[in-house]
Amino acid sequence: MVQYPHLDQTIAALADPTRRAVLERLGRESATISGLAEPFGISLTGMKKHVRILEGAGLVTTEKVGRSRRCTIGPRRLDDLQTWIETYRRALGQRLDRFGELVERKKGTTS
Repeated sequence: MVQYPHLDQTIAALADPTRRAVLERLGRESATISGLAEPFGISLTGMKKHVRILEGAGLVTTEKVGRSRRCTIGPRRLDDLQTWIETYRRALGQRLDRFGELVERKKGTTS
C-alpha cells in the first residue's frame, strides 16, 4: 500500500464545506480570522477552530499582525491528494476497460 503521510489530514480538513469556502476565499486574498468568520455568521472561536485544522494540514498559514491574525494560503499544495485520486482513477479506468473488452467478447460469442 502506498503511503501518503498527510493525506488523511488533508482529506479531513477539506471534508468540511466551511473550510473549503475559507480556502476559496484565501485563494483570492489574505484575510483576518474575523474577516473570515463574518460571512459565515460563526463566532471567532468557531473560525479559529477551522483555521487551526487548515493550518495543521499545511493548507493555511497565519501570522499575528497587531491585534489580529492574518491568514493566507499555506505552502502545501494538494499534490499528494491529486496523486492519490489519479492512482484510483487509473485503476478504475483499467477495470472498466477490461469489463468493456469482456462485454465485446461476449457479444461476439452470442451472435
